[in-house]
Amino acid sequence: MIDLTFPDQSVRSYDPSATGAEIAAGISKSLAKKAIAYALDGEVRDLSDPVGRSGRLEILMRDDERALELIRHDTAHVLAEAVQELWPGTQVTIGPVIENGFYYDFAKETPFTPDDLPVIEKKMAEIIRRNAPFTKEVWSREEARRVFGERGETYKVQLVDAIPEGQDLKIYRQGEWFDLCRGPHMASTGQIGEAFKLMKVAGAYWRGDSNNPMLTRIYGTAWATPEQLKSYLHMLEEAEKRDHRRLGREMDLFHFQEEGPGVVFWHPKGWSLFQNLVAYMRRRLKGDYAEVNAPQVLDKSLWETSGHWGWYRENMFQVQSAGDEAEDKRVFALKPMNCPGHVMIFKHGLKSYRELPIRYAEFGTVHRYEPSGAMHGLMRVRGFTQDDAHIFCTDEQMEAECLKINDLILSVYRDFGFEEIVVKLSTRPEKRVGTDAMWDRAESVMRDVLKTIEAQSGGRIKTGINEGEGAFYGPKFEYTLKDAIGREWQCGTTQVDFNLPERFGAFYIDSNSDKVPPVMIHRAICGSLERFLGILIENFAGHFPLWLAPTQVVVATITSEADDYARQVAEELKAAGMRVEIDVRNEKINYKVREHSLAKVPVILVCGKREAEERSVNLRRLGSRDQEAMSLVDALTLLRDEAVAPDLRPRALAA
Repeated sequence: MIDLTFPDQSVRSYDPSATGAEIAAGISKSLAKKAIAYALDGEVRDLSDPVGRSGRLEILMRDDERALELIRHDTAHVLAEAVQELWPGTQVTIGPVIENGFYYDFAKETPFTPDDLPVIEKKMAEIIRRNAPFTKEVWSREEARRVFGERGETYKVQLVDAIPEGQDLKIYRQGEWFDLCRGPHMASTGQIGEAFKLMKVAGAYWRGDSNNPMLTRIYGTAWATPEQLKSYLHMLEEAEKRDHRRLGREMDLFHFQEEGPGVVFWHPKGWSLFQNLVAYMRRRLKGDYAEVNAPQVLDKSLWETSGHWGWYRENMFQVQSAGDEAEDKRVFALKPMNCPGHVMIFKHGLKSYRELPIRYAEFGTVHRYEPSGAMHGLMRVRGFTQDDAHIFCTDEQMEAECLKINDLILSVYRDFGFEEIVVKLSTRPEKRVGTDAMWDRAESVMRDVLKTIEAQSGGRIKTGINEGEGAFYGPKFEYTLKDAIGREWQCGTTQVDFNLPERFGAFYIDSNSDKVPPVMIHRAICGSLERFLGILIENFAGHFPLWLAPTQVVVATITSEADDYARQVAEELKAAGMRVEIDVRNEKINYKVREHSLAKVPVILVCGKREAEERSVNLRRLGSRDQEAMSLVDALTLLRDEAVAPDLRPRALAA
């Protein structure tokens, strides 16, 4: 007999051959009807699987968050069955669960088109209504090769051959249709429900290799309830409206072109936005950090010493001079990160423990090779600017520095309106450098810091652990923020590094006059400034707070009789430190308002003959049809106060 512990802490004994379905039925008939799978010590299994051993057992239902992956996995199988029913002879390849959905790749002589998706959805709904049970079989390798070969499923034969010797080949059936799959699955297709939708078709190379045949990939999404599906589709609709690439065009901020793949061509307004962000960050660092600048191009020997050449070379751009001198024959690299340069600056001159911590910051441009298919506007580029910093400190100072960094990161995010933050600690990966003792020490300190972060926030900041996801040189904190439509973005990082200073022979003189390697803490808040701006554009839908907007005010005239007055208004706004444009074109005021609203200008001051005589303005805000008449003096005072950056306001007011 085996002992199973249930969520209510009760313990019951069962025969090892008892299945999840039998255990659920033994508890209650209603539970058996609702059950979709079970978990033993956290491992999700088919209801038909024997439990086999003692442990902690949970019966899963559709409202369990772990059910979502099963729903999507099963929906992918139903998609494949529907396609083969509609187009016999189509080969199915692989169909994994991905974030927010799933996809399946198909080999079909004529690729699918978006017009095929409603037809496939209808067939999928029919298959789900059949409520066919999912059943598992274990086949021999020879049987699997024979059956799939006879069916003309050459891609499945390749998948069978790729499974390591000694591993079971699992086949899951749903009615007459079957597929090679590791599982697990729910009990039947009927448990999938109706909350699914096919999203798009795309091309995809077999196994992601451009030397292989092109397949057709169908993407879909599936959710536990129709309400969740509706909410997700609404979020996608909002995301499309907020797409930073479209808004970047409408607001005339930046563009990309083939001659500079993966690098940004900043327009005047976009560069103003970029510099506003840099200026804000510089103010936040003032007094604590010394700003430095390390070279863009460095000999590969430096990257060999740092370890990046061995760990990261495929992502680095290499350069070499065209000259004939021996010096020019050396191999150099465009820096993919700033940390080795900062170690070189630290090493220049003797450092005492009394000087620590030393904090270096750099708005450093770095270059990393990204595959062309991975690039995505400002979010994924090959050349970008990091708000990078490195703190050199003693072991005893490490915890206090991590907490100080945390306070700064959270404060910056609040200034941009991000309140929902998750901080996770990523621990040692399988492939890493440094001794276990170093990792033990770093992880111990960072676990303590993580507990303090959660305690100090009163639970407002969520925390967690990403086991095995640390950098190769040290554990790290990852800061994830949630935007206005609920999407999550990982931005800030804090990484403790015992390794790099030792590799470069960096040291300080301690109180015993000994040479001691410093602890090096890598810190970024925005991460990539380009990506952070992309996030801000989408979060605000281009409607930036007044302090950040590239153009804060447009002064627009109703009639040419107000042109001179409009110029005076613009000059007074500029004298007050505002970023102002003037529009005295011979166009109707409604046309001007529409145009500047499309460009997401926060405030339009409308001036006509009466306003010129009264020295007043009509103030109109982005997104509002109303306008407010006020004196020019009052408007100047209002806008000047509103345009103060949050870090320059008293903190009580900024909050």
